[in-house]
Amino acid sequence: MLTYQLLPDDIATIDELTEQLLRRYDSVESPEFQREARIYSEELPRPLRRTLHEFRSSESTGTLVIKGLPVEDAALGATPTERTGKTTPSASLRQDIAFYLAAGLLGEPIGWATQQDGRIMHDVYPIAAHESEQIGWGSAETLAWHTEDAFHLLRTDYVALMCLRNPDEVETTVADVADIEIDDETREMLSQPRFRILPDASHRLRGEEDEDGHPRVSELRRRSLEHVERSLESPEPTAVLFGDPDDPYVVIDPHYMQGVQGEDEQRVLDVICRALDSAMTGVTLTPGDICFLDNYRVVHGRKPFRARFDGTDRWLRRLNVARDLRKSRASRLSATSRVIY
Repeated sequence: MLTYQLLPDDIATIDELTEQLLRRYDSVESPEFQREARIYSEELPRPLRRTLHEFRSSESTGTLVIKGLPVEDAALGATPTERTGKTTPSASLRQDIAFYLAAGLLGEPIGWATQQDGRIMHDVYPIAAHESEQIGWGSAETLAWHTEDAFHLLRTDYVALMCLRNPDEVETTVADVADIEIDDETREMLSQPRFRILPDASHRLRGEEDEDGHPRVSELRRRSLEHVERSLESPEPTAVLFGDPDDPYVVIDPHYMQGVQGEDEQRVLDVICRALDSAMTGVTLTPGDICFLDNYRVVHGRKPFRARFDGTDRWLRRLNVARDLRKSRASRLSATSRVIY
């Protein structure tokens, strides 16, 4: 794990860039903001740019934590307790912009038509109706470790989390595939395209509802839900380990691989799951921390916690970051769109 502590000069530069954008944009969801953000990313402090470039290019670690972004708790208001639509401007807009600019040094933030109503910037906080589910809205159960959006060929390269509030010091769990030990036979089997991964529950939730309580389903979301349904009915086999045989990448989501494997496949999955369990560590994010996770290198999850649902609970913002947008061009409405269907 790599850590970078923002210095006072870093924070001053970030504040200046953020202030310029705050005067012109009231949301990071604005296509105009998203086009311009990359230019401003290149003006971030050089030591921060160097750290993110090294993380991206060397792949020497799968986890980078940037510490020290200012967060004024009182200005945030209450942690939401329900799934909400777009709030403009966001209570965390200042932090959102800084977060987005840092993420832009790794690639392009993307969204999913099936997640959080197609927004790019996601919220992560507990909701009572979902407290025992295996999604970001959960709390009471351990969020089982996984590759983000493992079922999808266009899954993100990086998962980025920014902490706004974490009073209970809830730990994000992380394990790097570089740290596991498995035998050669298991490694060889895991490198063959014979494993099936089902779509996770976050891609199956209903979106916003109209004034009569009926779900709003756009054509874009409809197409995306059809893809999810096809993946549920007939998941394409994939390899769990891929890339360099001696230093592989990983794609795995054991909770959504249950019941759809052959006997031999399940046996070797059990082996790598035990190995990843043994390599598991974690990071407890504090307000202002930004954690970048290489979604090809690490799996991540979350320890359980007792949510109060009173406006004081843990609250993170999340971005998915793609290194190469062209890979998803057939699944986006336009070259400038960042939403995959």
